[in-house]
Amino acid sequence: MSQLQRITIHPQQLQESQLLLTTQQQHYLLRVLRLRDGDKFIVMDGMGKWWLAQLEGEQGKVLELLEVKTELPVSITLMMALPKGNGFDEVVRFCTELGVTCIAPITSDRTLLNPSSQKLERWRRIASEAAEQSERAVIPTILEVVTLNTAIKVTTATHRYICEARGDYPHLQQVVNKTANEIIIAIGPEGGWTNQEIEIAVESGFQPISLGRRVLRAVTAPIVAVSLIAANFE
Repeated sequence: MSQLQRITIHPQQLQESQLLLTTQQQHYLLRVLRLRDGDKFIVMDGMGKWWLAQLEGEQGKVLELLEVKTELPVSITLMMALPKGNGFDEVVRFCTELGVTCIAPITSDRTLLNPSSQKLERWRRIASEAAEQSERAVIPTILEVVTLNTAIKVTTATHRYICEARGDYPHLQQVVNKTANEIIIAIGPEGGWTNQEIEIAVESGFQPISLGRRVLRAVTAPIVAVSLIAANFE
């Protein structure tokens, strides 16, 4: 099925075996991809389900439910202080491909970016496109932007890590618990976390960890961290 085009739908678009395509989806399938009546494609709801569908005129028909085994056996939440510029776009794209479940953008003492609501919608669109491209069954949830203090107060995962470039901390590879069901990994902005932010995180149950001896860019660190976690569970 990998050669078939994938599109993401809302569950309400499924009416028993009928698939109600939006105007944008019709344009994409019929005009951009030039699919014809009877051609097959894959639809995904972004919450774990895939279906094989067939084009019928300007609408679709669901043929069968597909079994998909592309998700990690662990839920990874990336809590990240927003980097400057458009760097967060790439973080969302690459970490979606790597298997992250939830992305929580946050502001910290050294955060320079104050994103608009349009940015949030852009990140969600990027996550959806990256999930389709990487054949994921689940589209990561992109949360509203909140402060670090707010974010760490609502976390419930038992395994919580905060990355710090400087300091004598154990490497993430050494501390990842391979029996964990849920992991939260927090990444700082350019310039790193302040000492006070590290103290607040530790008081809230976060374990400071290292990603190696080199100081990574703010947009590189989350990719390394998620890759290391995924490799332990893949």
